[in-house]
Amino acid sequence: MIEWFKSHSLDWEWLSRNAGMIGGLTLEHAILSVVPVLVAFVVSIPLGYLVFRTGRAANSLLAVFGVIYSIPSLALFVVMPAFLGTKILSPINIAVALAVYSIALLVRSVVDGLRSVPADVKQSASAVGYGGFRRFMTVELPLAMPVVFAGLRVVTVSNIALVSVGVLIGLGSLGQLFDTGFNRNFFTPIIVGLVLTVLLALIADAIILLIQRGALPWARGRRVA
Repeated sequence: MIEWFKSHSLDWEWLSRNAGMIGGLTLEHAILSVVPVLVAFVVSIPLGYLVFRTGRAANSLLAVFGVIYSIPSLALFVVMPAFLGTKILSPINIAVALAVYSIALLVRSVVDGLRSVPADVKQSASAVGYGGFRRFMTVELPLAMPVVFAGLRVVTVSNIALVSVGVLIGLGSLGQLFDTGFNRNFFTPIIVGLVLTVLLALIADAIILLIQRGALPWARGRRVA
């Protein structure tokens, strides 16, 4: 038992020697996780609105996005070079694949958010002369944003976890620590990778929550289904 604990305890000397490498992997992991979310957020708002405007066809379109999200991440990472013309080890493959996943999830959040806007509110806005675009930008979208932010938090945390899968094609940022640990039967990099991944997820989630509270002060305390 004592030998087991010794072999599974943190090697602080290894941490000290590799602090720079760990910091670089953490930064790379954060960038690969966040950039696709930002791109997806910008794309999903208008795309979600268009899907919402299709009426009954919206559910069918959302089902298609659901199928896209169900594609195994490793398979998507591998086929991306064929579509993008990039090298298999290019981080762009992971970034684009995660953007696709993020859009697939966020579009549903945008549609659900727009569906949550009360009909009488939209009717009142139209009655005072708001056109379709103005009503969307100043009434419907702000009221839908709590649901969108809820989806954004899920997408961001999901991306932070999925980036590690890229290690199977030679990338993966913090996932490389898992690969090192498993290949060498060395527990320290596995623990460090897990802790840093969880910390990134918690920090990102907290930042999004703070942004939501700052941008939507009227929605504080409102529950989102």
